[in-house]
Amino acid sequence: MNILALDSSSKALSVALVADGNVLGELTLNSKKNHSTTLMTSIDFLLAQAGIEPTALDRIVVAKGPGSYTGLRLAATVGKTLAFSLDKELVGVSSLLAIATRWQDSQAFVVPLLDARRGNAYAAVYKNGEQIVADQHCVFSEFLVDLAAKVNDFSRVIFTGETENFIKDIERAGFDQSQIVTDSLTKLPSAYQIARIGERLEAENVHSFVPNYLKKVEAEEKWLETHEKDENAADDYVQRV
Repeated sequence: MNILALDSSSKALSVALVADGNVLGELTLNSKKNHSTTLMTSIDFLLAQAGIEPTALDRIVVAKGPGSYTGLRLAATVGKTLAFSLDKELVGVSSLLAIATRWQDSQAFVVPLLDARRGNAYAAVYKNGEQIVADQHCVFSEFLVDLAAKVNDFSRVIFTGETENFIKDIERAGFDQSQIVTDSLTKLPSAYQIARIGERLEAENVHSFVPNYLKKVEAEEKWLETHEKDENAADDYVQRV
């Protein structure tokens, strides 16, 4: 099976081409550049270097979130467009699972996380590839309190992903800095891992496929808050009349 895997859910962009479980090529850009300017060129480059025509692909696998709202929309749009136009299968994989999978043989509780800004994170807990705590948007300091209550042996916890802005929170919760993965090569999402996970999953409906945002974008939240206040004010006025 020829699989093209895409991930633009974080600051890193990762694209991989996998054939029958073997990686033919993988390209990862660890930068905060606009992924929309490099995703398609990265796909073209990998296909050309591997000598594989787009029509020879069997499945498109996309990191479906959680993560960057813009990044998720980009990968989902490109993945859906390719799957529809080429009549190929489309599969979505959790971005957090893709990060945690690198550590599935460590016998540790793995906490993959993505920075959602202002002390918030997208986080989950996995062990041996099995999800222990569901993907969620959370105040990470509160997430750590719950985690500490559930885990008896703190030494068996690994924090990986976008950990940079949460080191102090992790230490304050009683964990050691040695448990925080800082090596960018082992903490970034890997499109190869996404392809291997997606290889085992059932294909999804291309037309109904949507990213797993877990949280409304800030503009939408403000819009809803404003309109909710307007509606409440209107209801009060009607009741008074």
